[in-house]
Amino acid sequence: MLVVDNVSKDYSAPSGALTILSGVSLSLSTGDAVSIMGPSGSGKSTLLYILGALEPPSSGTVTLEGQDPFKLKQKELAAFRNKQIGFVFQDHCLLPQCSVFENVMTPTLVADTKDSYVDRGKQLLDQVGLLKRLEHRPAELSGGEKQRVALARALIMRPRLLLCDEPTGNLVHNSAETVAEMLLELHSQQETILIVVTHNAELASRFPQRFEVANQQLNRL
Repeated sequence: MLVVDNVSKDYSAPSGALTILSGVSLSLSTGDAVSIMGPSGSGKSTLLYILGALEPPSSGTVTLEGQDPFKLKQKELAAFRNKQIGFVFQDHCLLPQCSVFENVMTPTLVADTKDSYVDRGKQLLDQVGLLKRLEHRPAELSGGEKQRVALARALIMRPRLLLCDEPTGNLVHNSAETVAEMLLELHSQQETILIVVTHNAELASRFPQRFEVANQQLNRL
């Protein structure tokens, strides 16, 4: 379960504190799929980074499976993110020198039993339709294919929370449709919570729970 309790985020500015989020609360269970919309600068990506334990809130708490990641030491926090949270960004962030399969396996490099993930990596690539491309480099893939590799990589460690920041933002319509369908299909097969931040109203409408960040608040649509 993901529990967000009265989270606020402020940044220092020459004119004083700049409030981006104020009093945000949210509770999600395994299997939930949520989309979050909002205008540029509204704070939706900031919220995603807080949920992903990349940036601490100014106040309030975030717990995943009962654990507050911001109370962990730096090394423990890195391990927590690696195992418990999967990320898919607008830019696929693949390593150009590595093969498709090597990119998917990157999060397992710090795992004690890397070999146990080999079959899962191939299975995920099969599920996103890229098993025959596992030895290819990112430069040999289309934009949609790169994002599908990023999706497989995000799921390799069986995370409890999958966070996607504009996952179809750089894709043409057909590729965006394919990635969206695979994202929702894969989520339905995993024991995870899915949160997608997007400007795409069509993508957002596919989710059973929809929210909007506006005026520093998170509101259910």
